[in-house]
Amino acid sequence: MNSNIKIIKINSEISSIILNEPKTYNSLSFKNLNDLLKALKKLDADTKVKVIIIEGAGKGFSAGHNLKEVKRLKKKDKYQKLFNLCSKVMLQIVEGRKPVIAKVHGAAFAAGCQLVASCDLAFSTKEAFFATPGVNIGLFCSTPMVAVSRKINRKPMMKMLLTGEPIKANYAKEIGLINDYFSKQKLKKEVLKIAKKIASKSNLTIKIGKQTFYKQLEMPLRKAYAHTSKMMTVNMMAMDAKEGISAFLEKRRPVWKNK
Repeated sequence: MNSNIKIIKINSEISSIILNEPKTYNSLSFKNLNDLLKALKKLDADTKVKVIIIEGAGKGFSAGHNLKEVKRLKKKDKYQKLFNLCSKVMLQIVEGRKPVIAKVHGAAFAAGCQLVASCDLAFSTKEAFFATPGVNIGLFCSTPMVAVSRKINRKPMMKMLLTGEPIKANYAKEIGLINDYFSKQKLKKEVLKIAKKIASKSNLTIKIGKQTFYKQLEMPLRKAYAHTSKMMTVNMMAMDAKEGISAFLEKRRPVWKNK
């Protein structure tokens, strides 16, 4: 069976996952979620890949769940299975070892907006817009709000959830849902620029840092400091930390061993 999720190798260190089902606005159906999960796991296990980009084909990024499919499910256990699978995909992005960048054009709605918020970084076109519109169809965006509410403050989050109204890229940047927005022509170049910058770092250091970042966010202050002090010590014992400090003091470029 053909997959609507494509992996494109941009260079030896950067790969892009393309949501490639434009006719459903790259919906996150059972099949597409399963294939996206497989693609994320595959790239996370590839030692050569340092950065993952997620983008959509066609008119936009993703409209979220496939409502025709959702309507057909009918049974409680099938709904639960779908939402659990979607949560599993989002957790894979957050708990994975590689930085994941969302490259967004057009609309990112509901679970599509959740996907953007779950990524470590997000960049969009000026024309992109974002929404958690479930309230309009009687289905509150409860799982999408988990990711989005961890990126933006409560008041703008509640407005998005309660009204279902879309927000534009400039406001999405202002409230912290995306890092930045560019013209259609510049988006690819700018995303690649930041991906290359991240790929130039020690991927061992990036892996330790990413995992520590998300873990400490959920901790009380004292516990967060205890955990991050421990992880700084683990990081310091790595060859790359020693090499990085030596290179800085010797005014030369570091040669990463990723060990």
